[in-house]
Amino acid sequence: MHGYSRLGTVRTNGGSPPPSPRFRHGRSKSFSGSIGRGAKQNLVEKLVVVVVSAVFRRRGVLLFAPVLYISGMLLYMGSLGLDINIQRIGHGDGGPQPPGSLYRSPQAFEKLWPFMEADTNETHNTLMSSWNPKLNQVWKPCISPSISQAGSQELPDSNGFLIVEANGGLNQQRLSICDAVAVAGLLNATLVIPMFHLNSVWQDSSKFSDIFDEDFFIDALKNNVKVVRQLPDDVLQQYNYNISSIVNLRVKGWSTPTHYLQKVLPKMKTLRAVRIAPFSNRLAQTAPSYIQGLRCLANFEALRFAEPIRLLAEQMVQRMIKKSLAAGGRYVSVHLRFEKDMVAFSCCEYDGGEEEKREMDAAREKGWRGKFRRKGRVIRPGANRMDGKCPLTPLEVGMMLRGMGFDNTTSVYVAAGKIYKAEKYMAPLKLMFPRLETKDSLTTPEELAPFKGHSSRLAALDYTVCLHSEVFVPTQGGNFPHFLIGHRRFLFGGHAKTIRPDKRKIALLFDSPRIRWEQFKRQMKDMLRHSDAKGIELKKPSGSVYTFPMPDCMCKQERRGSEYSNTTVLI
Repeated sequence: MHGYSRLGTVRTNGGSPPPSPRFRHGRSKSFSGSIGRGAKQNLVEKLVVVVVSAVFRRRGVLLFAPVLYISGMLLYMGSLGLDINIQRIGHGDGGPQPPGSLYRSPQAFEKLWPFMEADTNETHNTLMSSWNPKLNQVWKPCISPSISQAGSQELPDSNGFLIVEANGGLNQQRLSICDAVAVAGLLNATLVIPMFHLNSVWQDSSKFSDIFDEDFFIDALKNNVKVVRQLPDDVLQQYNYNISSIVNLRVKGWSTPTHYLQKVLPKMKTLRAVRIAPFSNRLAQTAPSYIQGLRCLANFEALRFAEPIRLLAEQMVQRMIKKSLAAGGRYVSVHLRFEKDMVAFSCCEYDGGEEEKREMDAAREKGWRGKFRRKGRVIRPGANRMDGKCPLTPLEVGMMLRGMGFDNTTSVYVAAGKIYKAEKYMAPLKLMFPRLETKDSLTTPEELAPFKGHSSRLAALDYTVCLHSEVFVPTQGGNFPHFLIGHRRFLFGGHAKTIRPDKRKIALLFDSPRIRWEQFKRQMKDMLRHSDAKGIELKKPSGSVYTFPMPDCMCKQERRGSEYSNTTVLI
C-alpha cells in the first residue's frame, strides 16, 4: 500500500505563480519619456493642440482631443526614435546628459584620492564598529531534527521516487536541491540524490558528491525525508535501466504545493518514479510552515561542502583572520561581479570607448545569440546606470568603502570570477586597500589545482570565506548574495552584516564633478547605517526563506536579566 502525503490537503492561493524576478531590459518604469525630448517635444505639443482645437472645435467633439493628443505623441516619439531611448551615451553624443547617466567614477576618484590618503592615519577604523548590536532581541537557529507534523520519528511508506536535475551555478544548484527536499517531504517521496546538468555557461562537470558531503546530507535528513544515491534495481529494470525513459513532468516555475499534490503525486503513485528536469525555481516561495522547515533543514543543516572543499576553505578563513589580527581577526569580503559576461549582459557602458563597445557587442552575441538584436530591443546604458542596474566597478567599491570609514589597513577578500580587464580595473582598488586577497593569493597553486576548471567548487571556496567575514558587500544581484545573506543571518543572530550599495545614489554621487570629501563621506556613512538597519528583516509572504530565515528557521529571543527566553518556536 502506498503511503500518504504528510501534509494532507494543502490550501494555498491557486493563482498563477509569480513571474521570475529577473530583470527584463526594456521594461524599466523609470525615465518614462522625460529624457531626450527637449524643445522639439514642446513644439510638437503646441502643434498637436492647435490642430486638435481646429478640427474638433465644433459639435463638442473636443472631448476626444486627449485621445488624439496621446496618439499623436506616441506616433511622434516612435517615428523619431525618441521613446525612452538613451542611445549609447558617451559615443559621440555631445549633448548634456542627465545626472548619473555617465560613468565618471575615475574623475571623482582623482579628485577625492588626496583626501582619502589624508584620512589614512585615522585612529578609528569602521571595521571595529560596523554594526550596532541589537541588545533587546536576538534570533537563534531553531530547526527541529524532526519536522514531522504528526510528531512521529518514523517515516511512512514512500509514495515513489523523485528524480530532479539541478542546473546553473553553485547556488542555483543549492536552490534546486533544497526545494527538491521540500517537495519530497510534501509528497512523502524518496529523493534520489539530484543530478547536475552540465551548464553551457558554467562548464562544470562536477557531481553532487564533488561539491557536497553526500553521506552527511543523507544522514541529516533521515528523520524527515528518505534520500538514496540511486534507484533500486527493480525500478531501474522497469525502465530498462535508462533514467531518461522515466517520464519527465514539465512543472511550471513557482508551482504551488497544491499543484504537486494534485498533478505530480498521482503520477508518482502510478509510475513508481517521476523526473522533473530542469528543477530550478519550481516551487513557490509561499508554502506551509512544514515545507519551509524542510527548506531550512536542507539549506542550513544538511548541505555542507565536500571534505576537500571544506578543508581548504577553512584554511583560507584562518589565513584571512591571521592577516587581520590588527582588527581582531575581522575582515571585509566583496562579491565582485565585474566579469566580461556580466558587464555585457548589463548593457552598461564604462570608459572603454569604441573598443569596449565592440567587445561587449561580441560578448552578447556569443553568449545570448541575437537576444539583444531582436526587433524593438533598445540598449539604454544611461538609463540602466541611473536605475542602479550597472555592476559596480572595483574602483567604485573601493571608494564606497573608504567613504564609509574603512581605512587602508582593512583586510579585504574579493570573491570573483575572471574580472574584465583586471589589470586596469583592479589597480585602484588595490591602491585603496593594499591588504587585498583573493583565492589565488590565499592559496598555493598546488592547493588550488584540484579545483581549477570547476567553477562551482571554486565558488564554494569563495562562499565560505565570505560567510565568515565581519562585513559582506554584494555588488550585483544573483543567487550567490541571496543565499549568503540568509546564511549570515542564520549564523549571526539574525543580522546579515551586509552592506547594500545604493547604486542609484552612487551613480549620482560619482557623476558629480564638484563632490566634496566630507559630503561624500556623509552620504556613504548614511548608506552604511541604512544597511545596518536592514540587517534584521523578517520574511515577507513573497520572500525567500533562503534570504530571510526569520521566523521559519529561527526563534526570536528576548533578554530577561541574564537569560534568554524563546518567543517563537519552529514546529
